[in-house]
Amino acid sequence: MISTQTMTDEQRKSVALEYLKAFDNGGITSTGGSILDLFAEDAQVLFPKWGLATGRDQIGRMFGDLGARLKSITHDYAHFNWIFSGGDTLVCEGTSHGEHIEGRWRAGVPTPAAAGYWCDVFEIRDFKIQRCFIYLDPDYGFQDTARYPWLNR
Repeated sequence: MISTQTMTDEQRKSVALEYLKAFDNGGITSTGGSILDLFAEDAQVLFPKWGLATGRDQIGRMFGDLGARLKSITHDYAHFNWIFSGGDTLVCEGTSHGEHIEGRWRAGVPTPAAAGYWCDVFEIRDFKIQRCFIYLDPDYGFQDTARYPWLNR
């Protein structure tokens, strides 16, 4: 799709924040709409161990699968680090806490393992998320100790 609206870095950031807050709110945006409304029709989202979802239908399926594993999630907005490219791409790194079906997590608690630390790379044009690649360790419950013995320490 050809870009038709010029956006500032702060406008891109506001779209990304709306997405993160909607995720914390069970997929509902601040205006009462669906989180999927924030995405372009042909957007792509990557989540570790799920893969690449293309289009709103697949993204909705991915979010449904992920949401079924979470009892709650809260992103720690006050501690976000935003990196702007000067173009359509921006990066947000941060932490989150909540409750997975396998237990609670908070970055650095009880161990400094990767649960709760994440980095999202967004491409936002025309006030829609075109691409969101999510980088994190999806093992919130620290169940992967057989392959990573240092987690048992």
